Amino acid sequence: MMLNLRQVVRRASLVAAILLPVAAGAAPESGVLARPAVKVERLQVRAFLALAVAGNRMVAVGERGLIALSDDNGANWRQANSPVSSTLTSVTFADVRLGWAAGHAGTILHTVDGGMNWTVQTDGVTVARQVQASVPAGDARMARLAAQLVADGPDKPFLDIQFSDANHGVAVGAYGLAVSTDDGGRSWTSFMHRIPNPKGLHLYAARMVNESVWLAGEQGFLARSADAGNTFVQLDTPYRGSYFALAATASGVAVAGLKGNAYQVSQDGAVFTRIEGGPAISISGVTTLGDGRLAFTNQAGQVLLASIDGTRLTALPAAPQAPLSALAQAADGRLVLAGAAGLATVDATHKRGERP
Repeated sequence: MMLNLRQVVRRASLVAAILLPVAAGAAPESGVLARPAVKVERLQVRAFLALAVAGNRMVAVGERGLIALSDDNGANWRQANSPVSSTLTSVTFADVRLGWAAGHAGTILHTVDGGMNWTVQTDGVTVARQVQASVPAGDARMARLAAQLVADGPDKPFLDIQFSDANHGVAVGAYGLAVSTDDGGRSWTSFMHRIPNPKGLHLYAARMVNESVWLAGEQGFLARSADAGNTFVQLDTPYRGSYFALAATASGVAVAGLKGNAYQVSQDGAVFTRIEGGPAISISGVTTLGDGRLAFTNQAGQVLLASIDGTRLTALPAAPQAPLSALAQAADGRLVLAGAAGLATVDATHKRGERP
């Protein structure tokens, strides 16, 4: 089975964490946390994994700590200052100034100037200690897991991050890694012990919708908190394969993943409605457009638009290209795409925009 870009990057990092020996006193990812991202040529054709909107600005993050900014709806991009060279898998903005990015080595970055400059808020070493400090008394399983995280060093990647406002955010990742903040990321606290995830399944996506927190991951894992993350309930989903993408909708969330499986989920998590019409190709990204429709990307490089009622998908008439990992809608209505071949734009009713 062919893998999409996020799967390739994630699985590569996880295999490396398992197979590469760690020298005593040296963390395998310590170097990438100490080295800023290098300045690159042809920025737009580098591999990017995630996109976010900050006012009229588009922000993309990807391989080797690269962060790219566009102020003209994705037509042109310039490189931002990134303090790490670890791969960044996700990015989110609370407003036009305040943003966060997360990725490999347990990295979480923060910007206060709309993405031009970033600082490290936390890393895998600190996160592992926070997980250990949060283990409930008598929870032997969590104690063993936390001890292993500390011993492994900063080798566990975050795979998604989201903030609902300037203070409240969550980040999730490999082996059930999950932390939250209520002070804008100045401090992070593990909530792994609150999630019904005894197998330590990888968590690929998180969304905060009003007082609800949704988590999606491996083996059909989908969990919901109705009390702002204090308690979680695992939902019985109609598909047992991995979910990689989550998006808020007017009636709840949309979740999608392997083999093109996509569903609308009611606000209480009780009703799943399959979104039909897409190819049996793994979906890697989803966003809600300004008109309320859902738009998806998949590993074949396709963009899939949902009908107004959200029940059926139609592929845009553009030739499939390299695997896509994310999409977002620019201020002019066009879709900005991120993936293995870089950054591009597409008109939702016409052909894909050309890369310069």
